Amino acid sequence: MYQFSLLFMKFLLFSMLGYIAEMITCFIVNKKITNRGFLCGPIIPIYGVGSIFLIYVLNPFKENPILVFLLGVILTTSLEYFTSYILEKIFHNKWWDYSDQKFNIEGRICLVNAILFGVGAVFIIYFGNPWMTRFLLQIKDKILIIISLILFIIFLFDVLYSCAVAYSLRNRIIIVENLKNQKLAKIPGLLEKMLANQLKNIKGIHKYPSRLLKAFPTLFKTNEKEFNIMQKLALKEKNLKKKLKKKRKLKKKK
Repeated sequence: MYQFSLLFMKFLLFSMLGYIAEMITCFIVNKKITNRGFLCGPIIPIYGVGSIFLIYVLNPFKENPILVFLLGVILTTSLEYFTSYILEKIFHNKWWDYSDQKFNIEGRICLVNAILFGVGAVFIIYFGNPWMTRFLLQIKDKILIIISLILFIIFLFDVLYSCAVAYSLRNRIIIVENLKNQKLAKIPGLLEKMLANQLKNIKGIHKYPSRLLKAFPTLFKTNEKEFNIMQKLALKEKNLKKKLKKKRKLKKKK
């Protein structure tokens, strides 16, 4: 149990560092603070998974920094590529796109990121992992186990909630794409009505996923028209709820 707690805490800490790095990069490029994570919490799991993977694979090569860098580049870009591919297949959309970058492969990975990930691998092996190990070993075993269990439960709920939102988004995109292929949907205003009826059948979370679209702007760019329609419907639904609340309040006063 203790070993799992130690490993999970490292996973969380590296995920948080990845989140901070993404936030800083995004702020430098866009001049605004954006939650860059798939989850609601301040972590990006791919960084945690990648870091733990690198620690176990690259530690035997610790005596050769150049080899650590090169293997880090290969392993991290492979992880990013397959993560992008799997997310696209599961959620029916592209979550990031490096097509505008030089030396990219299918927009999933690019040379600049590969080099940065290689540098990150060197940092993890020679600085990050040793420091985290020393820090976590200073915490008493029972306390570390309790903290990790609490954080694991919170993490699990976050994953389930975020996946539900993303899957709901996936269903909306598929519905819009199917409706667009119908000749009747080409009539102005009819697509919106048909979409509203179809969305009623989606179970689960129906809130317009603005946070995800801000975190992953590629999602919006590739389906801009569809998301604009969804946003209009969400606003109409919100206004309708407000009107109903006002009517109920007036009835209570009478």
